[in-house]
Amino acid sequence: GPLAGLRLAVKDIYDVAGYRTGCGNPRKFEEAHTASRTADAVQMILDAGARFVGKTQTDELAFALFGQNAHFPFPVNPAALDRVTGGSSSGSAAAVAGRLADIATGSDTGGSIRAPASFCVLVVLRAAHVRISLAGTMQLAPSFDTFGWFA
Repeated sequence: GPLAGLRLAVKDIYDVAGYRTGCGNPRKFEEAHTASRTADAVQMILDAGARFVGKTQTDELAFALFGQNAHFPFPVNPAALDRVTGGSSSGSAAAVAGRLADIATGSDTGGSIRAPASFCVLVVLRAAHVRISLAGTMQLAPSFDTFGWFA
């Protein structure tokens, strides 16, 4: 497919078959069941040939704009080591900016993909609302949530 050979990191609000989804919350992770199927938005990228390499950190329950989760060390911003990565998709932005992944998924409800893209000097695609299915995703505000990815 068109994404053959590209490494994909997945924000930890999207299910990936064989993995648990914790949404940046240790208790939620402990209580989560192993996903039996992959979120539609992620599967679309895998079907295009990308290779899953791991899950990325998110602000707790994807509910913040600075990329700082009290339960985990903050992701490093490779574009500016003394600055935050920004947004709940901070781990995904850090993974791409740090070249640990070629592509990483994110989500956007109120800037959670746009902020880290600007903080980490990345290009981001934010899909139109409801254009890409969010089945298999922890949703924060379904009437606003959108899928996106960093490259």
